[in-house]
Amino acid sequence: MTETVISSATKTVVMGFDRPFCVIGERINPTGRKLLAAEMAAGDYSRVEADAMAQVQAGATVLDVNAGIPLADEPKILAEAVELVQSITDVPLSIDSSIVEALERGLEVYKGKALVNSVTGEEERLEVVLPLVKKYGAAVVAISNDETGISEDPDVRFEVAKKIVERAQDFGIPASDVVVDPLVMPIGALGQAGNSVFRLIRRLREELKVNTTCGASNISFGLPNRHALNATFLSMAMGAGMTSAIMNPLHQEEMTGIMGANVLCGVDPDCRHWISKFREPAPEGAAAGNDRRERRRRRA
Repeated sequence: MTETVISSATKTVVMGFDRPFCVIGERINPTGRKLLAAEMAAGDYSRVEADAMAQVQAGATVLDVNAGIPLADEPKILAEAVELVQSITDVPLSIDSSIVEALERGLEVYKGKALVNSVTGEEERLEVVLPLVKKYGAAVVAISNDETGISEDPDVRFEVAKKIVERAQDFGIPASDVVVDPLVMPIGALGQAGNSVFRLIRRLREELKVNTTCGASNISFGLPNRHALNATFLSMAMGAGMTSAIMNPLHQEEMTGIMGANVLCGVDPDCRHWISKFREPAPEGAAAGNDRRERRRRRA
């Protein structure tokens, strides 16, 4: 089965169909966060540091780092943020930018094998991003849209994904280093968005044999009780073959859904992680009583 390996200087994470789900923490992103954007532009990374640590503690296995701030020096800020995050945590990073110069600065300072977020099926984008991915030995997120935009037809999105995987191979990048984002549509606007993306995920797994990711919260956009819907979506997407998601790990409902799906998909052996997380503590005094009984048994 296909395995996508990414790493920091000291830690390796493997995405795969028979592996635990990979949670890519999305919080280090100034888009829509005015205070974070202002702080990063001013060279203040204290909130970046706090967000990084909180996400790892909540269960993120990879962290996405984005520095998309209008009118700011994005290449410089992204490189500084990557260096900072790598200095305080050992999880691998997803280096996230639409600006090629920023991607390269981030990759230059990165220690390990990064995940590049992202490349689309637009020919111009393929020609500049894929050589960068190859040069730095990275993996890459492939987003299933091209010059024609985002199609509502999952078969069209599959063909775009197939094109990206094939073009990556032209540059010497194996399919195992391409993680496809099939593009999740809002279920509130498109009633068959769930069924469509599940079918597409299955095709990507069975026909292209690639790992997949998505912006998990897109499915619930505009609807109430989003966390419950996101959790349900994530568990069903995992059942269809999705192997990672870009999401907020601080939302416990979604993380619980992922942990449960890991159990049911057989990638949490003996339910160890589930039991460790949710086993109720022993009643007060029970441990001492057990110790006394054990000592008596040994003397006997």
